Amino acid sequence: MVGPFGGTTSAQLLQSAMLHPERLGEPVALTVNFAAPVADGDIRFLARPVRTNRSTQHWIIEAHQAEGVVATATAVFAVRRETWSDVEAVMPGNVPAPDAVPRMPTRGFPAWPQRYDMRFVEGAFPTAFDEQEQTHSRSTLWVRDEPERALDFASLAALSDSFFPRIYIRRRRRAMIGTVSLTTYFHADSALLAQVGTRHVLGVAKALNYRHGYFDQTGELWSPEGQLLASTHQLVYFKD
Repeated sequence: MVGPFGGTTSAQLLQSAMLHPERLGEPVALTVNFAAPVADGDIRFLARPVRTNRSTQHWIIEAHQAEGVVATATAVFAVRRETWSDVEAVMPGNVPAPDAVPRMPTRGFPAWPQRYDMRFVEGAFPTAFDEQEQTHSRSTLWVRDEPERALDFASLAALSDSFFPRIYIRRRRRAMIGTVSLTTYFHADSALLAQVGTRHVLGVAKALNYRHGYFDQTGELWSPEGQLLASTHQLVYFKD
């Protein structure tokens, strides 16, 4: 790839705002733009609220290393209130429980997949790059942090980038890739995340288009009870 796991960087950018003494409410949206690979060594996060309204707050966040800015983010926080609610997205049905699905072996993988317990129902990472192109790139899997960690907004931000690049699933061949921009919408509040705790969440991911060296991929993260926790969309650079 062209840098470390982007989900970790996203989580750190978000957490820098979460820990800020001027923070209002909880995150509802986060967009991260990866400007350069994150290098080994010190990294400094600068978070500043650029506008605070009665119930919303807008943030600009930067990640700095010696060579300059390596990632930027914008975030929206809000004080949530009780309203009419409904969900039009549909959680996949007839999905076996996590304990009934074998865990994906991660020996020999980079460090970041080893930080997740992934149990694929469909669309697993290929065991061999045999270049047998598939008809779709959809994946459905149970996933949680490894070691187990109670779900919070930082871990949910990282989970939104835990899907393997869709081009690997679709084409089953090696390619250099790098996330350019990642947006996550948080549909859950902290109370709902606390209900999930350390259990697996259900992830669903697919791509919509591949063209001119870029593809997008969309994802959903669901609680075991069928509550949509987050939806995500990212643009990925590829070279093959």
